Amino acid sequence: MNHHQYFIYILTNSTKTVLYTGVTNNLPQRITEHYINRGSKKSFTGKYNCHYLIYFEKTQYVDIAIKREKQIKGWTRAKKVALINTSNPQWNFLNNEVMVWPPDEGSISREEII
Repeated sequence: MNHHQYFIYILTNSTKTVLYTGVTNNLPQRITEHYINRGSKKSFTGKYNCHYLIYFEKTQYVDIAIKREKQIKGWTRAKKVALINTSNPQWNFLNNEVMVWPPDEGSISREEII
């Protein structure tokens, strides 16, 4: 039996003024994609340079992950801040905890992301 992992995550920018919520089955790869896309006006995370991980949850069920992502996306910023503060009150960037940071930009091309 295969064991799957899905992650619900929140990213921010360097000044911690923007929040982005997403879902993925490969958190390091997805953060790398957001990082490579920084500065691109074609995506929210690119436009606002959101590639700093400040919160994540994991589950083995994709339907639960998608439902949770939609739930968090519907929240006010204040409620998202409260959630982040439950596990990361200092709002430390957690990228180094889940991957080598900064990522190797040669590992994924921008064309693969777009």
